[in-house]
Amino acid sequence: MPRRERPSILLIGHGAVAAEVRAAALSTGLFDVGAVLVRHEKLGAVQAELNGYRVIDSLADLDFQPLLAAECASHTAVRQYGPALLRQGIDMVVASIGALSDEGLHRELEAAAMEGGAKLILPAGAVPGIDALNAATLGGLTRVSYISRKPPAAWKGTPAETILDLDALKDAATFYTGTARAAARDYPKNANVAATVALAGLGFDATEVRMIADPAVTTNIHEIEASGAFGDMHLTIKGKPLKSNPKTSSLAAYSTIRAILNRVRVTEI
Repeated sequence: MPRRERPSILLIGHGAVAAEVRAAALSTGLFDVGAVLVRHEKLGAVQAELNGYRVIDSLADLDFQPLLAAECASHTAVRQYGPALLRQGIDMVVASIGALSDEGLHRELEAAAMEGGAKLILPAGAVPGIDALNAATLGGLTRVSYISRKPPAAWKGTPAETILDLDALKDAATFYTGTARAAARDYPKNANVAATVALAGLGFDATEVRMIADPAVTTNIHEIEASGAFGDMHLTIKGKPLKSNPKTSSLAAYSTIRAILNRVRVTEI
């Protein structure tokens, strides 16, 4: 039996999650990173850093047909590249799921996927039991809430800094209570889990979100509560953040890698 050629992907982004994807390509040997797509102003610096990788700043420079594109960059990257890739029939794994809180963009991505016969793939990220939550919608959900509890440092660079003195915080403090849509919009680097919960359950406007800065914790804690015809659900995960980025749970990076591996493995898990 002839050996299958190792597939190549297009990697969008050059941050902490993208680095984990590159490492997984090397450690598993199941796929290659055929090209890394970055913003034009980063092109020279990333080319110098990633010696041995093809680094591009435009989809026009893509000179192969990737198995899929893995977005590990930002809401802006989803908006900038997603529709074009999907229309070309290239499946897209979206790590910045909060971008889909923009209803217009979400509709545009789905229309592009239909046009190109491609799939928009949303990894579970740092969410425990997302399959069970999604299954529960079939019987009827009545309430879904999500609580994000992180160390103060994880909220730096977000609007939380204008509400709390994060460096002087002695006790846990809630700084956001509202919908998943507003959370994903205002906290794009921190609220991808809120977006995932919303998409799997009751939607962005019916999903309750609370965000807490807690100096007593050292991990990113995610809690999901749901009620409906299926019964009641209370899920908690204490995830360690990536060392290179305290805003990102390590499980979010691993979930993106899992989505890629599920496309290249014979068995999908």
